[in-house]
Amino acid sequence: MAIIDFLTQKIPLGNAVEWLVNIIISNFGGVLDSFSAFIKTLMDGLIGILSFGHPLLFIGVFALIAWLIRKDIKLTIGTVLGFLLVLNLEMWDPLIATLASIMTSVLISLVIGIPMGVLKSRSKIIDIITRPILDFMQTIPPFVYLIPALMFFGLGTVPGIVATVVFAIAPPIRLTYLGLEQVDEELKEAGRAFGSTPFQMLFKVELPAAMPSIMMGINQCIMLSLSMVVIAAMIGAGGLGKPVLRSLSTVDIGLGFEAGLGVVILAITLDRLFGRETN
Repeated sequence: MAIIDFLTQKIPLGNAVEWLVNIIISNFGGVLDSFSAFIKTLMDGLIGILSFGHPLLFIGVFALIAWLIRKDIKLTIGTVLGFLLVLNLEMWDPLIATLASIMTSVLISLVIGIPMGVLKSRSKIIDIITRPILDFMQTIPPFVYLIPALMFFGLGTVPGIVATVVFAIAPPIRLTYLGLEQVDEELKEAGRAFGSTPFQMLFKVELPAAMPSIMMGINQCIMLSLSMVVIAAMIGAGGLGKPVLRSLSTVDIGLGFEAGLGVVILAITLDRLFGRETN
């Protein structure tokens, strides 16, 4: 009977989570406000840099970067034509806001994710602890990330970036760890034979050898960040997700197509620039 009574009673999990959130807000409100101010300052700075000068100047600079990275004339021309189309569709400002949001999210994800991947490869305990956490982060629906971000940071760009970071940070961690684990043992032995210190081994032998896997993690981080654009707009993140969300609420097919096309152009451009394919 005791077992039946236990199974029929709801576990107060929701109340426990609400209590924990209230404790965090009450005791770490200042830290959260400082973190929010830091992210907002970084975001505003990137928007200011990306918005500097005429949009044609930005398109020219981006095309130059595409050429320097890939040396692909088709990618360079496609980048120019794609951004000119976005400019013509009057989606330029949302695109800049989206790009700044992605850059902020990816920067924070990589600053945390790559060192965490290195730590995972160095410590079995950290690997065991983080493995179920990363599984949980990669399987939970992305909409769920909006709830704690909204509770801790309110409406606006900051909770959207925080939710995006949590959603996109797993690939850099896992692919950095995977790349380091797959470094040829003979290469490590050669480094030790030449008297390399652990620091030199990491930065001159292991990380360069693991760079293809790390770059794939960066690419996946960028794509996941971009996939959160529309979702994060639900809590006031803005960018290209805002007109997409507005088109859904007003059933404006034209607006939704134009904004969605901007997302697609940005996604293809970033994928070609930071993916492994060079053609």
